[in-house]
Amino acid sequence: MKIETWQKRVGLLVAIGILFSLGGNAQTVKILFDATKAETAGSADWVIDADQFNLGFGTGPAVLNGGNESNPQQVPTPAQSGITASTPETYWTGALSNWGIDCVKRSYIVETLPYNGRITYGDVSNAQDLSNYKVFIVCEPNILFTASEKTAILHFVQNGGGLFMVSDHTVSDRNNDGHDSPEIWNDLINNNGIIVNPFGFTFDLANFSETSTNIPVLPTDSLLHGPMGNVTSVKWSNGTSITLSPSINSSVRGVVYKTGSSFGNTGVMCAYARYGNGKVVAIGDSSPCDDGTGDPNDNLYNGYTLDASGNHQRLLMNATIWLTTSTVALALDQLDLYAAKGSNNSINIQWNAVQLNSLPETFSLQKSKDGVQFKEIYQVQSNNPTTSHFSFTDHELYDGPNYYRVAVSGGDRSGITYSKTVMVNGNPSSGNTLTLLPSQPGQLMIRVHATATTMGTVVLYDMQGRLVAQRKVDVVNGSQDIALGNIAQGMASYIVALYVNGNMLVQKAVAR
Repeated sequence: MKIETWQKRVGLLVAIGILFSLGGNAQTVKILFDATKAETAGSADWVIDADQFNLGFGTGPAVLNGGNESNPQQVPTPAQSGITASTPETYWTGALSNWGIDCVKRSYIVETLPYNGRITYGDVSNAQDLSNYKVFIVCEPNILFTASEKTAILHFVQNGGGLFMVSDHTVSDRNNDGHDSPEIWNDLINNNGIIVNPFGFTFDLANFSETSTNIPVLPTDSLLHGPMGNVTSVKWSNGTSITLSPSINSSVRGVVYKTGSSFGNTGVMCAYARYGNGKVVAIGDSSPCDDGTGDPNDNLYNGYTLDASGNHQRLLMNATIWLTTSTVALALDQLDLYAAKGSNNSINIQWNAVQLNSLPETFSLQKSKDGVQFKEIYQVQSNNPTTSHFSFTDHELYDGPNYYRVAVSGGDRSGITYSKTVMVNGNPSSGNTLTLLPSQPGQLMIRVHATATTMGTVVLYDMQGRLVAQRKVDVVNGSQDIALGNIAQGMASYIVALYVNGNMLVQKAVAR
C-alpha cells in the first residue's frame, strides 16, 4: 500500500472540515432519543416507545424490576418501516411517540438510548455512540450528566451534531435525587470542563404557565416558518424561561417570548444557537412534547397536537428538521472553501459561491484559534447571480492551527449559513511536525518531530469525520518514526491527527 499526503494548489492544504461533518448522508438521518436520565420517572414518559414497564426510581438512576415505569428498548416496535403518512401516534407506546413517528414520516430513523445505555462520542465500542446520529434529543433530564458525558455531548455538537434540549420548571425533580432539569442543563452548560456557556444561553429557575403569541417577525426563520408550517403561539404548562448571552455566542436567537417581554435576552421560551459546526435548540417546558398517550400508570396530556392549536407539533418538528440540516453545507447554493499556506508566512483563503438570484449577499470570512470561537476578519458583498470567486490573504497567523469558515447572510437564504471549516497550520513556534510514511498493506507509519519529550495522541478519522481509532504514543524530543500497526486496515482514505504539546497536526492519507 502506498500512502501519499494530500496537497492542493500552493503548499500543503489541510482540509480538516471533513472532521466536522457527522452522522451519515441525507438519506440516513438518524435521531437518538435519550432515556438514560430518568425520563420516565414519576408522571413523565418522555420516550418514543416502550414494550415493558418494569423500571423503578428511588433517589437516582433506574432500577430494573423496581417499579412499573416505562423501560424503552433501543429500537421501537412495531418496525418503523411499517409507518405511512396516515400512521397514528398510537402505533408506538410512549408520550413522545407522536414526535418519533413524525420524524419517521420525514424519512428519519429513530432510536432510543435505553436506561442503561452510554452517552459517548468517538467510542467505537459503543454501538450507540453519538457519532452514529445526527440529532440527540433529551427531554427533561432528571440525572446530572457525568464529566465524560458532558464532553461527549459538546464534542458531538461541535463536530456537527444537533442537540435538542428540553427543560421543565424549577423544582421538578421527578426521581427525588435533588436535581431537576433546569439545574441539570445549566450544569452541563457552565460546568463542563471545556468552555463556559458554549451555546450562549442558560435556563432560568422559574415556574410559570401561559399561552404566548409574543413571537418576533422573522419571515425566514427556520423554526418559526419551516417545512411543517408557521408557528404563531405556544402554551407552557408549568415551564421555565431562558436567558440569552449573545456576547458569549453571537449566533444565539430567541424565537418565542413570554407575554409582555421585549424581543431581547430575557423571557425567552424557545431559543437556538450554533456551536462549532453543530446546532442546539432549547425549550423551557416538556408539556409541548407530551402526546397524551404512553405509560398507563402515568397522567399524560396531549400538548403536542391539542394545545396551542397544533403549534407545538410545528415548532418541535421545524426545530428537529433544522437540527438535521448540516451547517457545513449551505442551505440554497454551493460554496467551496479552501486555504493554502504560502511561502511568505501567510495563508490564502479562497471560496467560490453559486448564487441563485441577484439579491445582495454578505460573505463574512471568520477565523478561529480553536475551531470553536470565531471572529470576522474580512467581509465582502456580492450581487452577482452567477458563480463568484472571492479571495483573502491572512498575514496575521496564529502559532499552530488557523481555522477558517465563511458565514453567508442575505439573499434568499434562511438566516445565516456556514461553509465547512478548514484548518491550516501557521508557523508553529513549537516546531512539531507530522509526516506520513510509506508502509506495508494494512499498516500505518508516521514520522513525528517534536521539541519536547511528552505524551501524544494519534486519532484516526474516516472520510465522514467519524472517529475510527485513537492511540496514546510516547513522543521524544527530536524526530522519530512510530508504527501504529493495522489501525487503518481496510480504509481507502482517512485523516490522521496528532495532538502533541498543545498543537494539532493533521494529514490526509489515500491508499493507492
